[in-house]
Amino acid sequence: MARAQYMVVVRQGDWNISFGGKNYGPYKTQKEAIRAAIDAAQGSGKKGAEAEVLLQGTNNKFLTEWTYGRDPYPPA
Repeated sequence: MARAQYMVVVRQGDWNISFGGKNYGPYKTQKEAIRAAIDAAQGSGKKGAEAEVLLQGTNNKFLTEWTYGRDPYPPA
């Protein structure tokens, strides 16, 4: 199964989740978007996918925020 990457991005001042070519949101805060992305990634991981949440950082570079099977769920 392919890797499921949930990307938390900011678009026009709103936080969204980009996954599978679609955008989900907006979310009021970055923390809210990250939590929703982690919940979705957890579901993909339980179905056998390598799942991770990536956070858009400076210069549009993405940093790994959470990985299924490596980081605790629910997150602290």
